[in-house]
Amino acid sequence: MNTMWRETRSIVIVPVFKCLVAMCLIITLLVFTESVYMNLVVLYVKLFNRKPEKVYKWEAIQEDMELGHENYPMVLIQIPMYNEREVFELSIGAACRLIWPSDRLIVQVLDDSTDPSIMELVNMECAKWASKDINIKYERRDNRNGYKAGALKHGMRHSYVKQCNYLAIFDADFQPEPDYLQRVIPFLIHNPELALVQARWRFVNANTCLMTRIQEISLNYHFMAEQQSGSTRHAFFGFNGTAGVWRMTAMEEAGGWKDRTTVEDMDLAVRAGLLNWKFVFINDLEVKSELPSQFKAFRFQQHRWSCGPANLFRKMTMEIIHNKKVKLWKKFYVIYSFFFLRKIIVHFFTFFFYCVILPTSVFFPEVKIPIWSTIYVPSLITVFSIIATPRSFYLVLFWVLFENVMAMHRTKGTFIGLFEGGRVNEWVVTEKLGDTLNDKLLPSNGFLKRVNLKEMMMGIYILCCGCYDFAFGNAFLYLYLFMQATAFLISGVGFVGT
Repeated sequence: MNTMWRETRSIVIVPVFKCLVAMCLIITLLVFTESVYMNLVVLYVKLFNRKPEKVYKWEAIQEDMELGHENYPMVLIQIPMYNEREVFELSIGAACRLIWPSDRLIVQVLDDSTDPSIMELVNMECAKWASKDINIKYERRDNRNGYKAGALKHGMRHSYVKQCNYLAIFDADFQPEPDYLQRVIPFLIHNPELALVQARWRFVNANTCLMTRIQEISLNYHFMAEQQSGSTRHAFFGFNGTAGVWRMTAMEEAGGWKDRTTVEDMDLAVRAGLLNWKFVFINDLEVKSELPSQFKAFRFQQHRWSCGPANLFRKMTMEIIHNKKVKLWKKFYVIYSFFFLRKIIVHFFTFFFYCVILPTSVFFPEVKIPIWSTIYVPSLITVFSIIATPRSFYLVLFWVLFENVMAMHRTKGTFIGLFEGGRVNEWVVTEKLGDTLNDKLLPSNGFLKRVNLKEMMMGIYILCCGCYDFAFGNAFLYLYLFMQATAFLISGVGFVGT
């Protein structure tokens, strides 16, 4: 038996493991190259001051004594919400305070709430602003088909929408500054090729806990690198689903909202991009928003954000390939960079390499993993990421470890999306707490309800690998393995977030 095991190990297991390591090394280089490329574009923007105002025509809307407010285009604001007791006043109030002629603005609150008390509160809030001469509409439907996309689509069917030129969207926890429309709309007025203007998010609760600080690092990098590089080099990026303004004609030409995936925002953006419409991202225009501060809510959000793009990639790949309106280079960018590398491979690679291959390598000392792939390249990628949030540089180790934990959930969501598993269209609204944390203590779940078995199992496995390396290895890999195991176990017992 011992001889058979040695032969099987040397003939089958070790070669397979070597192939897996080689695959991970190739992906490491691909991810590193993409990261360098995006950061070089950002550097180019800063060095040569290539702000959107310099690239596209932008002129403030001037008052016209003869035309009066007719000089301003009609703008529709959609605010979709679902049982948003803690934040509905913030988003509705911020939308109604936007500096724009009241007769050229329609605020549409799309309330899918199922709690009668919340429905009444939202209705009363709308009535309050209506009494202040704000053109606000409280709209409901008799089902939740299509979730957010279904609500947005239903809102577009009302007759008053036809008179609007542009559509602004804010989720229930988003609070635009009063001058938001004044800064955004001129881009669309003076540049008829633009379909979308996207602002970045600013997080009002980033300092709530370590988990929100870690999220801030990841999302700041997303906006600084991914969105800004896509806007600069390709005039294309994924719409973030909120804090953006669309040209109505572009939306109609692209087919409007579709609920075939849980990322209706990205779906619309890709379809509009394939029609050669251009997008612009404004990095210095920020809209206040809230990060999920509870681990359960964050996990549901990350499932949706990883499953949805993977499912959309499955549905649209052939449509992108056969498209005749965009150049081959843009097709390659959308399929390879935007979808395949950033939305599919990076999740799988992060979890598989750092949480499976590296721990398992302690049992295969004859397989050498080069140090550049485990230290040098990951360190550079980490530095590129943390640049977007310099105040959190001292948290970089926690960020790396927690991102590896979350990569497990993102990998699972990605596979469900690619193969259309049972939870492919699952939509759990991310719970917002508003000022709750400042006012009262949140209810605590029992210990057993907080336990997450997947994290516990991964933590125990990596801990065992670390102990084996400590006893028999000589590369000090156990230092990383003990820290990563601790991150999984802490997440496993639910001691993350508020």
